[in-house]
Amino acid sequence: MTRPRLRHLAFVVRDARRMAEFYRTHFGMELFHTDPDGSHFVTDGYLNLALIQQQLSGDVPTGFNHFGFDVPAVAPVAESLAEAGVPRPVLRGGDRPFAEYRAIDPEGNWFDLSEHGFLPPAARDDAGSVHSGPEGQR
Repeated sequence: MTRPRLRHLAFVVRDARRMAEFYRTHFGMELFHTDPDGSHFVTDGYLNLALIQQQLSGDVPTGFNHFGFDVPAVAPVAESLAEAGVPRPVLRGGDRPFAEYRAIDPEGNWFDLSEHGFLPPAARDDAGSVHSGPEGQR
């Protein structure tokens, strides 16, 4: 089995638009998705950075939220996690074209699992290879 690859980090922020612009301006990252709630997603072509818009009505503080692994197949990873005594990953809802499953580690940290990577579909072919991006990697 190919080793799972860390490809996604997520932070809850007070101003997702401003933060996305900061990473675009100073690090050359590209905006590839904006959620209706104002969350922005940027990438360097290798790693996806989710800037989740903090909701005043919510109870999630600003700062680190979760990370994500690109895996060849979720099923064997789910089995391994269950054998380790943590809950099996659950299918994530929503209309985002990435991060199919949410899981939790033994200390309660959230992480996502994706079989097709964390870049937008336009940046991948059917085999999961990246079409564009500075790194040319999935």
